[in-house]
Amino acid sequence: MLIEGTTSEIVIRLPLCVDAVGLQELVDYLGYREIAVKSVATQAGVDAPAEEIKKGWRENDRGRFIK
Repeated sequence: MLIEGTTSEIVIRLPLCVDAVGLQELVDYLGYREIAVKSVATQAGVDAPAEEIKKGWRENDRGRFIK
C-alpha cells in the first residue's frame, strides 16, 4: 500500500488482491465523512425529524409487529 499526497488530493494505491467488499465499505465511509465535514446541521436539527419518523412508525406500524 502506498499513500501519496499532492497539493489537492490524497492518492492511495492498493494491490489488486485487496478485498473489494471491504474496500467499498471504506470508500463509502470516507464519502460519508467528506459530506459530514461540510454539514452545518446540528444534532438537535437531526434529532427532531428522526423523532417524528419514529413517532409515525409507532402510530402506524406498531400493530403489525407487536401483538
